[in-house]
Amino acid sequence: MARFCYNLVFTLAIPIILLRMWLRGSANPGYRKRWAERFALFTFKGKANGLLIHSVSVGETLAAEPLVRSLQAAHPDLTLTITTTTPTGSDQVLRLYAADLAAGRIIHLYLPYDLPWLMGRFIKKIQPRLCIIMETELWPNIIRSCNKQQVPVILANARLSEKSARGYAKFSKLTQPMLQGLDLVAAQHRSDAERFVGLGIDNNKVDVTGSIKFDISVPQQSLADGQRLKTQWGEARPVLVLASSHEGEDDLILTSYQQLLADFPDLLLTIVPRHPERFDEVAALVLDRKLNLIRRSESFEKGNSQASPTTQVYLADTMGEMLLLLAAADIAVIGGSFIEHGGHNPLEACALSKAVVMGPSDYNFAAISQQLISQGAMQQTPAEQLTICLRQLMERPALRKEMGQSGQRVVADNQGAVARLTELVTERLHR
Repeated sequence: MARFCYNLVFTLAIPIILLRMWLRGSANPGYRKRWAERFALFTFKGKANGLLIHSVSVGETLAAEPLVRSLQAAHPDLTLTITTTTPTGSDQVLRLYAADLAAGRIIHLYLPYDLPWLMGRFIKKIQPRLCIIMETELWPNIIRSCNKQQVPVILANARLSEKSARGYAKFSKLTQPMLQGLDLVAAQHRSDAERFVGLGIDNNKVDVTGSIKFDISVPQQSLADGQRLKTQWGEARPVLVLASSHEGEDDLILTSYQQLLADFPDLLLTIVPRHPERFDEVAALVLDRKLNLIRRSESFEKGNSQASPTTQVYLADTMGEMLLLLAAADIAVIGGSFIEHGGHNPLEACALSKAVVMGPSDYNFAAISQQLISQGAMQQTPAEQLTICLRQLMERPALRKEMGQSGQRVVADNQGAVARLTELVTERLHR
């Protein structure tokens, strides 16, 4: 009955979902494209018996890249089908795997809506040997469809906050069969594993592999490009970056920035909005405060990426350049953490040896955050104390350097999850 009610409500909601996508398409045209894929209406051009990897949106797609590369190396004959649900996630797949897509080694599609007839058709077309779902993107019908067609399902890099666990428990008649349909939960941390077991998954189906987000490989090109960008901006200028900002956080950082200008008049603020449909909105916020703004896209049009000595705010209105922008910064403030969103990944900044600041909402990275804080690699502060925290870091370059070194050390000490996950996938492919 629970599944029937879920399917009925989801079916009735489809017109509303499509209307919402069309409206969002006014800011991001990607929402108005490739709708046929969302209804499993496509011709599959890959080889059967490959791997299906679902990575939702930008964060999961970026985190999955080391695993994808490792699986390609371990199983070069398998086609990898990578699905996302958002246009920004799709853009990342197209950017990261352009050569593989052109050669047919990787196929990219939107995941259909989670209705049994759509998911059933989707799995029949793909015919994967194994399905890998990244992090927490669990839907009842994709798992049920895989179970029906005897496709093992691995939840990789799995995390489950206390809040999410309570939500799953409220709908146990729907979520418990879904969770029991998983063949393996590869959890990031022991606490995540315990919550999954508490929801009814057999203990022998749960393995603590660590977080693949530690398995960051910073390309030397990103470091070189970041240094070049900082040199163009003015190598002596301190640079503060707000990474992956959401509505409300841009105003917060702009307020802090204006308060810091009195003591640090050459401070450059870089804002990297999480969603491209907010680029114009953030630009308007900056101009409303009478601050001197340059947009990265405009600088490309002019044939350079240089902020003049009078530029105060650099708006990164491009996609896929987070490592570059973090490499050019001195202090990284992690977005999604000053609103109730759970925070975004602080490990990229740590891998680049940057001093990191995060807000109080960190449930997406709770264990990682505590580890970074305990090792002196990150500071956590409420919104009302942000200016004080940033001022202290601005005044103490030695502390920034020490935090950066600690962060890089934490990242290096926790790597290895990708190798373990690749072993687990290989084991199940050979069964």
